[in-house]
Amino acid sequence: MTASPAKSGSPPTDRGRLFVVSAPSGAGKTSLIRRLVDNDDSLSVSVSHTTRPKRADEVDGEHYHFVDRRVFDALRAAGEFLEWAQVFDNAYGTSRQAVETTLEAGRDVVLEIDWQGAGQVRERWPGAVSIFVLPPSREALMERLTGRAQDSREVIDRRFRQAVEDMSHHAEFDHTIVNDDFADAVRELARIVQAIRDGSEIPATDHSALLHELLAD
Repeated sequence: MTASPAKSGSPPTDRGRLFVVSAPSGAGKTSLIRRLVDNDDSLSVSVSHTTRPKRADEVDGEHYHFVDRRVFDALRAAGEFLEWAQVFDNAYGTSRQAVETTLEAGRDVVLEIDWQGAGQVRERWPGAVSIFVLPPSREALMERLTGRAQDSREVIDRRFRQAVEDMSHHAEFDHTIVNDDFADAVRELARIVQAIRDGSEIPATDHSALLHELLAD
């Protein structure tokens, strides 16, 4: 997995806030973000561009902007991505202009991206707030990956190994939550967002025991 830099201008400081939510595959970040945005009229989720083939239940422009590699590379070369990353065989990127336009309109934006992209965003947008989502256990993670019923065992095993690698970057993020009970995780995510808006303190939670188990060899 590799990532490359993207060009971006200086972000506005008096507009909407930028939130970054990352997680290993199978941790449930997509469902969490959708519920968060559904419950908060001041939040918009950024729709990424990807070269990944569209799945049967996905809608172009809603889940992703699906493009071929030629189009993606042209956008990247033109500096159109705030961040981009190569994940397995597919590329993903976030439109810089779409994010800036939404923030300038006073709306907060959530980016659903991996740890590589999150690192790029932190460098280019120092005010961004990053949140990492953990699964409750290795067993739960494997069950969620297996439950998709659309990947081969080889692909599942590869995704699991990559998920463990992704989780090793948890300390790079401002906040960490655990998606064990879905409703509780949504409330915790919303609590962080609201605390940032209010400028209030967010008490740290000790996940060291869970992380030791998740990252065990």
